[in-house]
Amino acid sequence: MATGTYVVGIDVGGQTTKLGVVDARGTVLAQTVIRTDNHSTVEPYIEEVAEAVNKIIADAKAEGEIRGVGVGAPNGNYYTGNIESAPNLPWAHSTVEFAKLLSEALNGLPVALTNDANAAAVGEMTYGAARGMKNFIMITLGTGVGSGIVINGEVVYGHDGFAGELGHTAAVRNNGRVCNCGKTGCLETYCSATGVARTAREWLELSDEPSVLRSLDTIASKDVYDAAKDGDKLALKIFEFTGKILGRSFADFIAFSSPEAIVLFGGLARAKEFLLEPIENAMNENVLPLWKNKVKIVFSQLKESDAAILGASALAWEL
Repeated sequence: MATGTYVVGIDVGGQTTKLGVVDARGTVLAQTVIRTDNHSTVEPYIEEVAEAVNKIIADAKAEGEIRGVGVGAPNGNYYTGNIESAPNLPWAHSTVEFAKLLSEALNGLPVALTNDANAAAVGEMTYGAARGMKNFIMITLGTGVGSGIVINGEVVYGHDGFAGELGHTAAVRNNGRVCNCGKTGCLETYCSATGVARTAREWLELSDEPSVLRSLDTIASKDVYDAAKDGDKLALKIFEFTGKILGRSFADFIAFSSPEAIVLFGGLARAKEFLLEPIENAMNENVLPLWKNKVKIVFSQLKESDAAILGASALAWEL
């Protein structure tokens, strides 16, 4: 096992990559952001990442004290260290040996990689709301719906490294929305930020109900949230609908892992005052009686600006 006082966390997103040096208490000592989408091939991107890592290590005065690097990335495989066919990464349309390439660029510093939702789960267990929990499910509510499943203190990766795609379980069985994955009715198409905006657009077309949302040329989930805060009845109904679908799906998720809690994270989780009650009601109405009112719904305690970095960095303490 490697030694060192600090670790580096890297969150690879479709547009930007966030990097930070983190201590054992979860304090981000130095951080920076680079573009993910500036390169069409992986080699120059890896070079830019390595330069950025070396710079923040210097900024944190942590030279020689880094234990390792943790990376959270779309379609990241914990077993292989590869990013496999990530459609939103311009340099990863096929398999990229990301951990190996980055370790080589950093003169052999150990690198661990997983997908972004699993990284969030590890971060929450290490630094956040799930500290001390051995069994919980992390749900990330962002552009999509991601998930990380922790059982007996360990992330579930499955036989191929890709376990935990709960956002692509069927929330609506008949006439469900078409998902980017090619399936229909996926949880992601209803309960992501894009799903909430989609619900708003569909409902505005189907009804004459007055709403401030009608005056907008384009609608994002934040618009629906702002309208709900102002008491807009249609916006409040949209969150009730979204929370109900989440709660029903959570009842199914509880049946296979019996978690202590379900932890919610991501941009849409900021709407917790509108989501929590319908989630809990629908979950407890649909779950088996032996779990009724036993599973907590909790929201991430990680500082949002640092959360992606912290989640990825938590992997590196295991190196």
